[in-house]
Amino acid sequence: MQESTSPSTNVVNPQKARKGMTRILHAGGYSIQGLRAGWEETAFRQEAIMAMGLVPLAFWLGQNWVERALLAGTVMLVLIVELLNTSVESAIDRIGPEWHDLSKRAKDMGSAAVLLSLLMCAGVWMAALWQRLS
Repeated sequence: MQESTSPSTNVVNPQKARKGMTRILHAGGYSIQGLRAGWEETAFRQEAIMAMGLVPLAFWLGQNWVERALLAGTVMLVLIVELLNTSVESAIDRIGPEWHDLSKRAKDMGSAAVLLSLLMCAGVWMAALWQRLS
């Protein structure tokens, strides 16, 4: 006769069983792996390289902490949305290579989210430049 196990003792993902600092350290490692995976994507790499210039520039262009946070924050938001878009595309691609209307829709929405974040970033930066240079 087979012994039954409760669902709580049957751990599929070892991360769920970790506690405290061990969990935090492992989660940090997964985040680093995610950034490395993102770096392999051309769009993320281009945006990250641009961020390396724009974030320091935000501290020169912004005249107070709110302006600096808004300038740097919009740049970071572009990177975040790009990573999320890439994760959606990867999950869709894992399902299968065949064309499906819902897969296309999900990918198009992810792409639209990236576009909106880029437009917001550009608008904030143009307004800040206009204020600073006029």
